Amino acid sequence: MEKRYTKDRLRRSMMFVPGNNPGMITDSRIYGADSIMFDLEDSVAYTEKDTARFLVHNALKTLDFGKKEIVVRINDLSSGLGVQDLEAIIPAGVHVVRLPKTDSAQDVIDCEREIARIEEKHGIPVGATGMMAAIETANGVLNAREIAHASDRLIGIALGAEDYVTDLKTTRADGIELLFARSMILNAARSAGIAALDTVYSDVNNTEGFLEEVNLIRKLGFDGKSVINPRQIGILHHAVVPSEKDLKKAYAVMEAIAEANARGSGVASLNGKMIDRPVVTRAQRLIALFEADNVTEEEEE
Repeated sequence: MEKRYTKDRLRRSMMFVPGNNPGMITDSRIYGADSIMFDLEDSVAYTEKDTARFLVHNALKTLDFGKKEIVVRINDLSSGLGVQDLEAIIPAGVHVVRLPKTDSAQDVIDCEREIARIEEKHGIPVGATGMMAAIETANGVLNAREIAHASDRLIGIALGAEDYVTDLKTTRADGIELLFARSMILNAARSAGIAALDTVYSDVNNTEGFLEEVNLIRKLGFDGKSVINPRQIGILHHAVVPSEKDLKKAYAVMEAIAEANARGSGVASLNGKMIDRPVVTRAQRLIALFEADNVTEEEEE
């Protein structure tokens, strides 16, 4: 079966693009985000839902996004709008559906059932469309592991902080209010072998604060972060580039592996220390981050 999505790819940045903004939809490819997420939910007023759905459907059908991953955040299925969103975007070729306000594994299962029905209806191989789940409540955080394991379609789970802190009866502050949720979501994602995506940083003029948050989630182990402004993309990508020292070691690890393979040996070592699988995995990711930061727009096409 040919899938529209892949689980194993860099997702340093996932940029929200309002589905009712034709200019941003058209220009979204040039901003440099790893994933483009057209939003049909919170950024679109109720009176403009139909218009946004129409615009996103046509964008998916007619625009060339190159190798970008295309995600659409649908409305909550319980609103009655989510199924209409799915009916529009799945036949149009969306790669990944982002399910908002995911509180339980059943929410994922219900959405997957609708996706499978629509795929079958339109002659699309069942399972071709990916999913990701946004966790935005205390209940969702506590159910993060079950959510992460709820479907083979899931490419990742994400934190939606604004609704979450409201549910906690607090506000966004220095990050301590999100530490438990981030830890739960990250470990749940890792247990399922999928990506963990952090929440947006809404103060687009506070570059220092944005960088502090990026450095925090990088240390925690997140794969990437949602962004709401194109100005944040380059800052984010540059912040996760490995240091020269770490990159040099990563290349040395891969050279040692290549030399061992050339000798027909299953054992590789570097500076007298055996290289095990976690070291190789870490080296591969560091190299991928460095090389992605040096890819030109032309190479992405």
